[in-house]
Amino acid sequence: MRPAPETSTRRPQLRRRRPVPLVTVAVSLALISLACLPVFADASRALHRDREEHRRQHHRTEDKKSRVSLPPDADGDSPPEPPDSGGAPPPADDSDCGNVFDVRAFGASGDGSCVDDDTAAFRAAWKAACSSDSAAATLLVPSDGVFTIASTIFSGPCKPDLTFQIDGVLMPPDGPASWPATDSRKQWIVFYKADRLTLAGEGTIEGNGEEWWDLPCKPHRGPNGSTLRGPCDSPALIRFFSSNDVTVCGLRIENSPQFHLRFDDCERVRVDGLFVSSPASSPNTDGVHVENTKSVQILNSRIYNGALKHKECISSVSTSHQTLSSICHAAGDDCVSIGAGCSDVHVENITCGHGHGISIGSLGVHNTHACVSNVTVRNVRILDSDNGVRIKTWQGGAGAVSAVEFTGVQMQNVKNCIVIDQYYCLGHGCANQTSAVRVAGVAYRDIHGTYNPQAGAPIRLACSDAVACTDITMSGVELLPAGGDDGALLADPYCWNAYGVMETLTLPPVYCLLEGSPESLQDPLTSC
Repeated sequence: MRPAPETSTRRPQLRRRRPVPLVTVAVSLALISLACLPVFADASRALHRDREEHRRQHHRTEDKKSRVSLPPDADGDSPPEPPDSGGAPPPADDSDCGNVFDVRAFGASGDGSCVDDDTAAFRAAWKAACSSDSAAATLLVPSDGVFTIASTIFSGPCKPDLTFQIDGVLMPPDGPASWPATDSRKQWIVFYKADRLTLAGEGTIEGNGEEWWDLPCKPHRGPNGSTLRGPCDSPALIRFFSSNDVTVCGLRIENSPQFHLRFDDCERVRVDGLFVSSPASSPNTDGVHVENTKSVQILNSRIYNGALKHKECISSVSTSHQTLSSICHAAGDDCVSIGAGCSDVHVENITCGHGHGISIGSLGVHNTHACVSNVTVRNVRILDSDNGVRIKTWQGGAGAVSAVEFTGVQMQNVKNCIVIDQYYCLGHGCANQTSAVRVAGVAYRDIHGTYNPQAGAPIRLACSDAVACTDITMSGVELLPAGGDDGALLADPYCWNAYGVMETLTLPPVYCLLEGSPESLQDPLTSC
């Protein structure tokens, strides 16, 4: 098996190349547009089939209590229109390529150093492309430049089928010291109400996250490995907010200060052919995060975010019968994370490396109500990671996770392959509580590979005392110790208050699943 590519945190080298003729640009855009069309009919059919099956099995009502994401501005107001660039020159007039808005024609330098010029040029180019009467306008970031822009909200609504085409290198200012004091430190680029937008290209979005990761407030970054109190905001790199029918296709996104790509309050999202990379020293750098978002496809992508190095530990939590031992997680973070308020999510043909695997949650923090339903994860590879497929909820929450299927998952040297953790907690002093997000209707099918034998139980179903996990299905699960020792003993799975069935004999056998259903069951599921 080919190892994961090495991640480099070096700044891109600036290269000067001859400008690309506009005819060549037009041909290139046409080819990339074809590549980004939703031609993955099998995945679409699978998504439709999964949705129908889930709906037959789990009748759902609209989640009116789910936590709503904060809008792009911290004060809760709608974001303003990007400021006028003032005297930025108009784009070059070309009768053959009048729908291409090259940021250089608006004054961008592309030498990696002129933040003010590049920022003004990008905002002006967006304003022109967004309002263009040309069919399928394209904002072009050319391949022969490195562009640095400050935190910017690209606001719609725009004319339909706008493409934001990145063929060069696009990056934020280098670290907290270079970040403009008036700019948000929670996000860098936001697409707000940008319906029917495609973000695509053959270029790189470079996050320059190294100095953000080393802030003393980050886990184990303070003196002598401590974690200090204080402001710790770090920007998500690319965020879509209240945008529908959006596509992200073909890009390389690396070294984000925090999340690489996130979607909040969106519908009909498609991510395809993405490459995400960040090193071991990058905390909280989820690859793709979705929250309060419906009808999502994440396809054909490779996400390598973090390795087993700087540890973040979950405290032990006492149940009425015993203490659940703490679980440690690596730096980096989830390959794909699915937050509260999500439904109809389909993840397929993804490779995850060196992070926390694919997660639903965490849900229910600070006693919040959270609902996630109709999630399918199919044909994925998870390599050298802390976790494989995981559902994580806090004590004290409400709501439900329902109609979830993990199928065709291949794991290699994963510490915790299958996890339901309803005692999720960061820090100390998380008490057991009498309510929890309910987990019901989760199937694990055709999950094969190896686990790290030093990490304990490869299957861990730690469900709440108050709200049991129900309707868990195991079928075709075969997980063996890594290292090729045929005589090694299989580690026993761990179950607590988990009800379900083994449709086939699993390795290791999950005899700890309880049969039937609990005698008493709180029913927060009906409120989702």
